[in-house]
Amino acid sequence: MQALSPLSLEVSDDSHRHAGHAGARGGQGHFGIDIVSAAFAGKLPLARHRLVYAALGGMMQTDIHALAIRARTPDEAA
Repeated sequence: MQALSPLSLEVSDDSHRHAGHAGARGGQGHFGIDIVSAAFAGKLPLARHRLVYAALGGMMQTDIHALAIRARTPDEAA
């Protein structure tokens, strides 16, 4: 996430809510993130999500089964 130079970043592990789910059984987690970054300025939600996925790299295949993303600019967070 450092690549996005976040002004704020909150990560929640929601895996306990998905006990028994296929991804949870495989050891991958369910997470939520709330990230504020100037890198999102002028970008639509899909482009913002792609930036987050790129910053996470291989973790999307190895550690994360599901990810809820709230990606905002500093102005939107104010």
